[in-house]
Amino acid sequence: MEIKIYQIDAFAETIFAGNPAAVCPLQKWLPDELMQNIAMENNLAETAFYVFEKEGPRIRWFTPTVEVDLCGHATLATAFVLFNHENYQGDKIIFNSRSGPLNVTKSGGSLTLNFPVDTLQEVNPIKELEEGLGIKSLKTFKGKTDYMLIFENEGQIKTMKPDFKMIGKVEARGIIVTAKGNHVDFVSRFFGPQSGMDEDPVTGSAHTTLTPYWAKVLNKTEFTALQLSSRGGKLKCKLSGDRVEISGKGRTFLVGKIILN
Repeated sequence: MEIKIYQIDAFAETIFAGNPAAVCPLQKWLPDELMQNIAMENNLAETAFYVFEKEGPRIRWFTPTVEVDLCGHATLATAFVLFNHENYQGDKIIFNSRSGPLNVTKSGGSLTLNFPVDTLQEVNPIKELEEGLGIKSLKTFKGKTDYMLIFENEGQIKTMKPDFKMIGKVEARGIIVTAKGNHVDFVSRFFGPQSGMDEDPVTGSAHTTLTPYWAKVLNKTEFTALQLSSRGGKLKCKLSGDRVEISGKGRTFLVGKIILN
């Protein structure tokens, strides 16, 4: 058996930037264990698989260790593959997923994701996060799958050196840290040792949590954002009711095939 595979740098204007994701088009679903093994072998933050069903394309996302409910950068990468390599006709794709319908629209060289907003609840500080991040946060929030911690300034986010073993004790998909930006509206980083990745380079889905928070703080609905990983990622975000629009570009790094004997 042979399976196509693409590796796309998402939320990137050049290769070797943004967040790399693998994308595997399928004619029919493989066993879950096999898809998980492929993701483990790829050893990227996410591997996306999609199948065209009667209702349209359905997408699933796997980290090296688990299947997740939502992934922004791998959705952008999958749309990029469809538009640029798989002869998809039109400027809009509606993916079916475990998180409901996800729209991706093409405009010029950019792709815009349309995702549901996260639900946020402020909670008390969590000892393991305070100790593991080494800096006390101003506020702590719990979303559907992640914790988000608010800090005073961009410098604290940039220089943070987490103890991944400590923060990995907290039950969550991952940990978002954020502060107001110096030259953009807000900056962030995303740590996910619980999901098999210490730090994710650019996390589209985290911006469904970040955007509604900063909309209230800054009293606006459109934002420029930076994720301050070593690779870095630039995003544009817009709050539209109970949805978040997240825009970025993609670049092709690899086109190949997986051979399963």
